[in-house]
Amino acid sequence: MRSADAAASEGAATLSSRWAQYHALTKPRVVQLIVFCALIGMVLATPGVPTLAQLGHMAVACAGIWLVAAAAAAFNCLVERSIDARMKRTAWRPTARGELTHRQALLFSALLCAAGASILLLAVNALTLWLTLGTFIGYAVVYTLVLKPLTPQNIVIGGASGAMPPVLGWAAMTGQVGHEALLLFLIIFLWTPPHFWALALYRVEDYRRAGLPMLPVTHGNAFTRLQVFLYTVVLLAATLLPYVVGMCGLLYLLAAVVLGLGFCGYGWALLRSYSDALARKTFRFSLIHLSLLFAALLVDHYLA
Repeated sequence: MRSADAAASEGAATLSSRWAQYHALTKPRVVQLIVFCALIGMVLATPGVPTLAQLGHMAVACAGIWLVAAAAAAFNCLVERSIDARMKRTAWRPTARGELTHRQALLFSALLCAAGASILLLAVNALTLWLTLGTFIGYAVVYTLVLKPLTPQNIVIGGASGAMPPVLGWAAMTGQVGHEALLLFLIIFLWTPPHFWALALYRVEDYRRAGLPMLPVTHGNAFTRLQVFLYTVVLLAATLLPYVVGMCGLLYLLAAVVLGLGFCGYGWALLRSYSDALARKTFRFSLIHLSLLFAALLVDHYLA
């Protein structure tokens, strides 16, 4: 018979593993980027250095947005568990491996969503709540259940949900949606296709095996590479708009030009000569591009 200490150790390990599984459902890296972009929206909507009260409000709003975004991620893992199981990139997820049941994942998602919605309604404002819930539905239902399995333009149309974080942040601090927030929305909306299509290029067999009509599957490698390059050019132009309308200064403009040309350079190199390694580098650079671009907005805001 095992000792009580051995049984306790095994129980603790199981509990730790279970929490790790639930944590994995929230797609932590994706949600961190969402909250970061929302925070940028909050900061840009706040003139000058935030007061302690405003910082507290930002922290509460970020917590609410994080919880709802994590709920959407968990729901996405639940409804795509059979697809995830057929893809190397996602086969490790607890729902795909059957480590968490349908009921456990659904209850976890519902609890996170309820907690986040309560925080946004009671401590932030109703507009932020409804916009955040709309984003949840747009991503977890419209994109995941309708667009993703039906059209190769799923990323373009569904990108609207992924572009909402700065709008949520702006609404959290002002109670409205200004044109500045819509410009930030536009930047992320245009950034999303080249970001995901670069991934889809070197994961094309995964998507083909899963039966998803991603652009490289339906239109081929060459056409997708052309679209990636064209979107990087349009994105570069869009990233200049915050400077044009007076939202930011020369520091942001310099960062936008350098990062934009870098992204275009990757897109052009990918168009001219394809390799999985280059597509992977393009995907990774896209993450650096968006993170540094929004960081430049933040720094510029306080230097202006």
